[in-house]
Amino acid sequence: MSDHRGDAADHSAGPVGPFVEHRRLLFTVAYEMLGSAQDAEDVVQEVWLRWSAADRDDVRDARAYLVRVTTRLALNRLRTLRSRRETYVGPWLPDPMLTAPDAAAPLEQAEDVSIALLVVLETLSPTERAVFVLHEVFGVGYAEIADTLDRRVDGVRQIAHRAREHVRARRPRFAPADVEPEEVTRRFLEACVTGDVGTLVEVLAPDVVFVSDGGGKAKAALRPISGADKVSRALVGFAAKPETTALRFEPTGINGELGGVWWDGDRVVMGAAMVLDGDRIARVYVFRNPDRLAGLRRA
Repeated sequence: MSDHRGDAADHSAGPVGPFVEHRRLLFTVAYEMLGSAQDAEDVVQEVWLRWSAADRDDVRDARAYLVRVTTRLALNRLRTLRSRRETYVGPWLPDPMLTAPDAAAPLEQAEDVSIALLVVLETLSPTERAVFVLHEVFGVGYAEIADTLDRRVDGVRQIAHRAREHVRARRPRFAPADVEPEEVTRRFLEACVTGDVGTLVEVLAPDVVFVSDGGGKAKAALRPISGADKVSRALVGFAAKPETTALRFEPTGINGELGGVWWDGDRVVMGAAMVLDGDRIARVYVFRNPDRLAGLRRA
């Protein structure tokens, strides 16, 4: 976890220095709170405008100040996004982000931005989500969170406890892989392409869940599909479609998980992330909404 304490800010380089230094952190805080890369970027741009106009001589800790402003702006935007997602077509998944070592991703901590965690965070209230992200992910103290949210410290402690228990109860727990994850992924993808349902059933966990997010703008299952047999047949049918076989596939890391991106020329058209439970795949997340694939393009 990140240590949120800092020394007095050095403003000798003007407003640019501290903002650039902490920009990845600010984006990640906003992204974890919103689940949307574009909205997180909009928040960070607004933070920059406020930071550049602020009286920085009164700012003792630039990092704490910037995180506080980011949190408040993200909270305001989150309340708007929640109502918009109530009318979303099909399952909603967080925007996927490249986390491969060579992807130059803007995220601060890849291990804390898994799709599974972000999906669970969607079930928290905006305030619970803010407290969980700041304290559990970035190690911000209760007193600082209370100042950010204009709440009492003991109240923040209670919110943190409630959010932590909520996430613990709903976040899926998987055993560490006792095989090479890349080998499992390779067998999985080959079986999809060749239509080998038998191998797919062997690679998939019996209670595997397949979730695809098209948002009404691309073909996708309107509900999650569960069970190795149903998921394997759905995957084989999807992989056999002419529009899929014509695409170029590139393996990469997505939100800290093994996955890949499908390209049509220089255009990203789909991404997928796979979560292992031991030596089998327990979750398959497919991202198809074209409006939300910007995070899969390499910088």
